[in-house]
Amino acid sequence: MDMSLLCASFLLVGAVLVAMALAEPWVRRLPLSPALIYLIVGWVMATVAVPPLPGLDLAHKHAGLVRVLSELAVLLSLFAIGLKIRIPANWQAWRAPVLLATSGVVWTWLLGGALAWLLLPLSLPMALLLAAILAPTDPVLASDVQVHDASDRDALRMSLTVEGALNDGTAAPLVLLSLGFLGLHELGDHALRWALVDTAWSLCGGVALGAACGRGIGHLMLRRVRSGSSTEWDELLYLGTIGLTSGLAQWLAVSGFLAVFAAGATLLRHHPAASPAPEAQPLGHQLRAFGARCERLVEVLMVLLIGAAMTRVQWSLGVLLFALAMLVVVRPVSVVLGLLPRPLPRGQRGLVAWFGIRGVGSLLYLAMALQMGVKGEAAERLVSATLACIALSIGVHGVSATPLMGSYQRRREQWDRRRDRRLQMGRAVPASPLDVEEDPGRLPPR
Repeated sequence: MDMSLLCASFLLVGAVLVAMALAEPWVRRLPLSPALIYLIVGWVMATVAVPPLPGLDLAHKHAGLVRVLSELAVLLSLFAIGLKIRIPANWQAWRAPVLLATSGVVWTWLLGGALAWLLLPLSLPMALLLAAILAPTDPVLASDVQVHDASDRDALRMSLTVEGALNDGTAAPLVLLSLGFLGLHELGDHALRWALVDTAWSLCGGVALGAACGRGIGHLMLRRVRSGSSTEWDELLYLGTIGLTSGLAQWLAVSGFLAVFAAGATLLRHHPAASPAPEAQPLGHQLRAFGARCERLVEVLMVLLIGAAMTRVQWSLGVLLFALAMLVVVRPVSVVLGLLPRPLPRGQRGLVAWFGIRGVGSLLYLAMALQMGVKGEAAERLVSATLACIALSIGVHGVSATPLMGSYQRRREQWDRRRDRRLQMGRAVPASPLDVEEDPGRLPPR
């Protein structure tokens, strides 16, 4: 990175951080997400600054830098999500997010690839690569629709949160398969290497490694807590667990994203459904608080970066139509097809179909594809289509999240009031169809 770009980055990020800290009371009242503000600021500053800010050239010079920053951002966010969720260890509770992160991602890849091939001047393998890049939803920018804390049982928030955590890992095999179609990645005879190593070993090994790291490190920390040792250095535990888990994942060639998420979900507890031991709950609270601060910083830095990169987008009618169709056609259809067993009520399925936020995960896979050999006009088109889709997603979802989630919350409150009246009258009350079932032995009502 040259010094002018580094200096400009420090100035922009520092100014935005100070301004947002001072304007927090007013920003919280706005009917839009902070991410949309960061995107606009980054875009405007990169466009009109005098002297002009150095451009962020993804296609030719800065793919490596963007890949490193994006990967760090996703890892920090995934660990925070793992610490927050508390989901029963039964298939009924995991069914919706797992289906969204597997069959939903595959449908997004197929439908998005067909759409890109029709609307953009791309070959079919390149169109499939673009769709694979845009397949993951974002765990960094979905703060408005994430679970609030470990006590949040809402099935909509839980599904969107866990989906965003899982599909950053499950999209990787599709990116590698698409790169294989382009001759940029070794698939093996009859794609056997891809199926066994890039898919089965990577995904299953990542989950197993993360659970082992979370359980192992958590066991050591519990022994320290029970011995009366201080736990003030929670940030070292947070960052150290991420670094150790992701480093082992790279060494073993398994999914670092799934490993870090699983490590967060099992740290200080035996499985994601459990709570930390009573003596470890203060440490768990400290870790979640530090994770929330990391998520806010990651959101600011990465969306400013995306906004600055928007100056490189080559706008056209095809790019706009593709970005819009990915949000209003491909995402809803993929959710409907992916959730054919209908594990969620209709209202929640509709909101899940809408909130397929694209962001840092897609930026990471775009940078990876560029580093692995996508060049020339194809690289420029990939950059334009990906950034346009991310920007449109941040804008549309940032404006719609507050009113839609507010309306959903009012419906929840009405259901809760009816339940309370039934309890006061001594009537039987079924489990809420809007929540993840607490008891692993029971199935939630359909």
